Amino acid sequence: MATLKVPVTANDHRQGRADAKVTLVEYGDYECPYCGLVYWVVKQLQQHFGEDLLLVFRNFPLTTAHPHALGAAVTAEYAGSRGFFWEAHDELYENQDRLGVPLYGAIALRHGLSSDELVVAMQTDIYLLKIQSDFNGGVRSGVNGTPAFYIDGLRYDGPPEVTEMSQAIELSSMR
Repeated sequence: MATLKVPVTANDHRQGRADAKVTLVEYGDYECPYCGLVYWVVKQLQQHFGEDLLLVFRNFPLTTAHPHALGAAVTAEYAGSRGFFWEAHDELYENQDRLGVPLYGAIALRHGLSSDELVVAMQTDIYLLKIQSDFNGGVRSGVNGTPAFYIDGLRYDGPPEVTEMSQAIELSSMR
């Protein structure tokens, strides 16, 4: 079974308590239709487990298949550098059918961020190092597609559905 090779740190995008019973790491691509579907599953898991679940999101843009994936990841990282990662993350998935520069600019403006700074971020490599680091860590951990999940460091290869993932999380919390 594949294991998470890069441990969760303060540099990760985390939602939930650091001392939660279970950590769920997701490698995702904002343009991946399967990630778009599983986004809602993860939301349900977070609601169900509450403070017992720490969610970590790492970028894994599959740029050859998804031309908007990198721009979306840059948008999330830019927003994250200003304290709005999860808001941008959610808006990107909830508007997956509209990915592109107009949406990215609207997300920035909605949170009081500079769309001009976002354009500069898109034109430079300022957030590329973080995105590439996430991607490389995923490859080292055996990620070969999205979404990919790790529950307490062990790859979850079951169906990305609420019932099955809940059972796996509950089993992990008993260890």
